Amino acid sequence: QLAARHKRLVQTLGVADTAVQLALAYGVDPYLARVTALLHDWCKDVRDPDLVPVAAELGIDFGVDLALVAPLLHGVIAERILPERFPELPAEVFRAIGRHTMGAADMSPLDMVIFVADGIEPGRGDVPAIQQVRDMVGKAPLAELFFRNFSNGLIYVIETDRYLYPGTLDIYNELVLARRNEREHV
Repeated sequence: QLAARHKRLVQTLGVADTAVQLALAYGVDPYLARVTALLHDWCKDVRDPDLVPVAAELGIDFGVDLALVAPLLHGVIAERILPERFPELPAEVFRAIGRHTMGAADMSPLDMVIFVADGIEPGRGDVPAIQQVRDMVGKAPLAELFFRNFSNGLIYVIETDRYLYPGTLDIYNELVLARRNEREHV
């Protein structure tokens, strides 16, 4: 139990440090990036099966059996419960927490910073796909980092035979169409 908590603390601090680096590189408020990163896994210590009834009680609906998407629930649940605990924080902090597990087609800069920081923090190791995104920091636009990290996550889910939430495909397709539209209008 103590070792697991230590690992979670190290991971959270790694995400916070990475989020600040990204925020500074991409013109995002570093204070909001750090606070959001420190809170992003607020519900992560709750076992996935135990999150399902909490999500149902909060009215969270993914359009599929919540047990299938249990690993995605901790962020969405935290987004709903943290505003009461931290009313002094702006809504964008909680939105970024809610989006850090599955992303969205309309990510704000803070949303993208947290999503990417969670994906590339030092504790993730030297996996080539993660290193690719790390190497892009400061060289590519933040939206490109997000898209690469998001796409790498999809590949990981498929390669590890995990359930792929159908909404993730919708997000991916919206991102691809938006990128295509941007290229055509440049």
